[in-house]
This record gives sequence, C-alpha cells and structure tokens, in this order.
Amino acid sequence: MNDQTAIKAPSQAALKKRLDEEKSFDYWGTLAAFFPYLWPADRPELRWRVVAALGALILAKAITIAVPFFFGRAVDALAPGPAQAVGVAIAMILAYGFARTLMQAFAQLRDAIFAKVAYHAVQQIAGATFRHLHRLSLRFHLERRTGGLQRVIDRGTKGIDSLLSWTLFSIAPTILELALVAGILTWVYSPTYALITVIAVAAYGWFTIAITNWRVRFRRVMNDSDTDANTKAVDSLLNFETVKYFGNEEHEASRFDKAMLRYAAASEKTQTSLSLLNTGQAAIIAAALIAVMIIAANDIAAGRMAIGDLVVINTFLIQLYVPLNLLGTVYREIQQALIDMEKMFDHLRMEEEVKDAPDAVPLRVKGGEIAFENVVFSYEPNRTILHGISFTVPAGKTVAIVGPSGAGKSTISRILFRFYDVQGGRVTIDGQDIAHVTQKSLRAAIGIVPQDTVLFNDTIRYNIRYGRMDATDREVEEAARMAQIDGLIRLAPDGFETMVGERGLKLSGGEKQRVAIARTILKNPPMLLLDEATSALDTHTEREIQAALNEIAKNRTTLVIAHRLSTVVDADEIIVLDAGRIIERGTHQMLLAKGGAYASMWNRQKEAAEARDKLREAEADPAVSPDIARASPVAVS
Repeated sequence: MNDQTAIKAPSQAALKKRLDEEKSFDYWGTLAAFFPYLWPADRPELRWRVVAALGALILAKAITIAVPFFFGRAVDALAPGPAQAVGVAIAMILAYGFARTLMQAFAQLRDAIFAKVAYHAVQQIAGATFRHLHRLSLRFHLERRTGGLQRVIDRGTKGIDSLLSWTLFSIAPTILELALVAGILTWVYSPTYALITVIAVAAYGWFTIAITNWRVRFRRVMNDSDTDANTKAVDSLLNFETVKYFGNEEHEASRFDKAMLRYAAASEKTQTSLSLLNTGQAAIIAAALIAVMIIAANDIAAGRMAIGDLVVINTFLIQLYVPLNLLGTVYREIQQALIDMEKMFDHLRMEEEVKDAPDAVPLRVKGGEIAFENVVFSYEPNRTILHGISFTVPAGKTVAIVGPSGAGKSTISRILFRFYDVQGGRVTIDGQDIAHVTQKSLRAAIGIVPQDTVLFNDTIRYNIRYGRMDATDREVEEAARMAQIDGLIRLAPDGFETMVGERGLKLSGGEKQRVAIARTILKNPPMLLLDEATSALDTHTEREIQAALNEIAKNRTTLVIAHRLSTVVDADEIIVLDAGRIIERGTHQMLLAKGGAYASMWNRQKEAAEARDKLREAEADPAVSPDIARASPVAVS
C-alpha cells in the first residue's frame, strides 16, 4: 500500500504539469506549421488530389442527404392505396440502396485519392525531423533520452495520420451534413425541427468536449508513463551486461513496474470516465429523438405531414448522430494528434547550436596543418574547460596530447570536428578557420579511431563500408586486410556478412577497434585523429592495434589523444595537458629529461606495467603458489 501511495504522488504533479501545458498549447501554430506539407508548393499533382478528395467528400454528403427521401417515399408508397403503388415502393427501395452504395463509393474514392497526399506529408515531416536531429549539436544528443525521443517521433507521425483522418473525414463531413440537414428541415418541413437538431448537436458537442477535456488529463499521464517506461526499458536492455554484472535485474524491473503502475492508474480513470461520457451522450440523443418524434406525430395527426416524412426526419437525425457518437473520440484524438505533432515540431524548430556560416566554403586541404590558436572553451558558462591553449600539428606530422582524466583531451577532438564552437580563439586547417568552412567538408577531411567504437547492428561489411558508402567490395576487403582483421573475418561462418549485434556487442574490443581502423582506412582522409584508441585494450591487443594505427598514420597529419604513454613515444611532439592548460611540451626524450609531469606519468605507468608482467610470470611459474602470487605486494600494486 505504501508503494502505491508513493507512486500516486508524482502522478498528481504530472497531471498539473500536463494541464499547464494544455493551457499554453498553440493549436493554430501547429496547424500553420503543418499546412505547407499538406499543400506542397512544389507538387501541383498533390494539390489537385486535395481538391478532388474534397469534391468526392461533398458528393458523398449530398447523396447522404438524398438517401432518407427515397426511404420516406417508399414508406408512403406502401401505405394503403392502389396496388400499382407497390412498384413505386420497390423503385424507391432500389433507389435507396443504390444511393447508399454510391455514398460509400464516393467516401472510399475520397480516401483513395487523398491517401497519397497524407502519406507524402507524413514522409516529408518524418524525414525533415530525422535530418534535423542529425544536424543538432552533440550537446543535445548527450542529454536526450533515446527511447523518449523515438516515442516523440513515432507519436508525431501517427498524429499526422490521425489529424487528417479525423478532421477531413469525420469533423468536416459532419459539419457539412449538419448544415445541409438544418437547411432542408427548415425549407421542407418546419424551423422547429432544425432548431431542435442544432440545439441537440450543440449540447452533445459541449458535453462531449467538456468531459473529454476532463478525461484527456489522464491521457497525458498515460503518455508520460508510457514514454518513461519505454525509455527505462530501452536504457536497461542497451545496458544488459551492466545490469547482469551488478545483479540489478529486480531493480530494473521495479523501475519499469512503477512507470507501468502509473500508466495503469491513469488508464483505469480514463475507462471509468468513458462510461460517464457514453451515458450522457446517449441521454442527449434520446431526448432529441423523443422531442422530434412527438412534434412529428402531432403534425401527422393534424394532416400536415405524411408517415414517410416522419421516416425522413428520423433517418436524418440517426444519420447525423452516428458520426456524433464518435465526437468524443474524434475530439480527443485530434487534440492528442496536435499535441504529439507539436512535440515533434518542437524538435524540428529547435535551433542548431553549430551552424555553417552564411559564407561558408568547402575546406581546401593542401598539407593538412592543424592549428589551435589561443582556444578558450566551456560546456557551461561557469566552468571553463580549455584556457587559451595553442599548438600546431604540422602537415604530415604526429602530435600527441596526454594528461590526466578531465584535463580536456577529448574536448579537443570534439572541437576539431566542430561538434562545438569555441568561445575564444580559433582552430585552423591550412590557415582556414574551421568556423568558416562547411561542416560536411571539414568532417570529410578527418578520420577518427575513437576509444569507444560503436557499430551499427548490421554486417561487418556494412560497418567497414560506412567509411565510404560508395566503396566496392574489393576496397572494403582491402581495408580490412590493412587493418589486420580480414583473417578473423574469414574464419567466421558468414565472413564479411557476419552480423555484429547491437552496438557491435558480438565482437571483442580489439575486433571493434580493427573495424574502426578499417573504416578510417577506407575513408582515406588527409588528417587523422586517434582518440585514446587503445586505452581499453589489453597489452597484447594494444601492440597489434598500434602497429595498424602506425601504418595508417604514415604521411598523414595525425593528432593522438592518449592515456597510455607507450603509444606516443614516437610522436613528433607530445603536449601535456592539465586542467585545460598546456603545462609541458616536447619529444618523449625531452620530456623525460625534464623530469616533470610527463616523466612522473611515464614512471608510474612503467612501474604498473612491470608489476603486471611480474604477476603473470609468477602465475605461470609452477614453483610459485597462486595464492602467494595474488597476495604479493607486486600483485597489490
């Protein structure tokens, strides 16, 4: 009971938040953003389809209005009278059946004509959103929740379909039909019938919208809980191994259950309120029908109307109330569709943090010299990461950046790729400020082998070819050979068609790094960035990977960001970074001779490597007890 009470409290906060959002929601702004996709300026054939669909809609409703008259005349013809009246009744019944068929035919024709317009709009908006998400900054993608973002896009595209279906094919036809029915009742019969009909429809609409507005609050909580549950599920499954390592399966299940419990509580309230809505709607319809039938009965008794006229009026009302029965659903779905679309359009309207300058030109690489000139950078205004650093990577040379965690090493790689813009100074390639060249040309000129290689859940061939999508199979296989991974690939049952799994989890760390190297070899860039490419590997694998890295770095401008100093001893210059400032720089031998921060780091790593080697020797020596080896000071260090 205590758990349930604790869970209900956030729902009230979520409910208030949803209500505040509802009050400030810009429906017309969303529709204005959507309209260009529905009426595309560059697709006249789609505009004609919209016009043709509206024409089919009007024809369908015109025939709908004619149907009750055939039915009424058939009833009058069957009243006591001449025998030949039976033929007239049969003719009216046939006309009635034909009219109903034609009505459905035009409705289906309307749907068929408009389908291409609707799905074109969905495809265009979804595509524009997807492209825009790739243009947003790294900051946005580091802060986003993958499962929640996917839900926003999914709901937004479905919302477009719902909006078109319900608005154009339910609300608009019903309004048109109401106007036609009111006009005919006034012209042919009496304004009283039209007045009762309009009042009933207005009361029905008011009641439905009022109750639906009350109910929709619970739908907001349902959606939030659904998004929260989906995000937790995706995050948990992506980190499956971590969950298993720490035995937190029950913790993950509990987090998911809490979100689903909020969803279930909101769903229960939604269903209960639906019963109230349906009962009230039925009462309003029944009251209107009773009032119209009583007045019609009096008119028939007074000789002002025939029995067939009673049938006509009754059929009009029944035909009108059939779509009104769905008004609550229609209103809720349209409102939900607009809210879901607004959330998707919010992402589409989100400003790009890093943009190409209006006068940006493609990068022209001559030698590939990289220069950081007094660069100042911070992720947050109150926390500076780089304090005016300056260094140059000469064309065709290798410069390494080392330092403790948090020194700002990886930030340099992100700035070079222009995932972020600097707050001070500038970065140039062959004298060209990277802020004034196109991002596409900049990133095309730099290859990277990152510390954490994330692969697509596809084949090894696809992941290598990602370096250059137009590469031939022969070029892909040659890149794999140069990365020294082709032998391992050919041992696999499916060879290059082997699936690597989610994020490449079916491959070892060394295999993933080799795929990343092959991908970069295939890209064949003039500049290379190695971002702690071997820090997560064992010593033996590191040596093999390092040999492959040295091979592809030949004759390329190479910037190495390293944790293990043994990988950068051959660099033309080594820069030691600490707290965003350069504290030392020089060659390996110069820095060792200096006896400063670099020499201290080198000695610590050397001692740790020697300790590991001694431990391995001790464990391999049968004369040494494994327990003694593990308990030795060498093992502890």
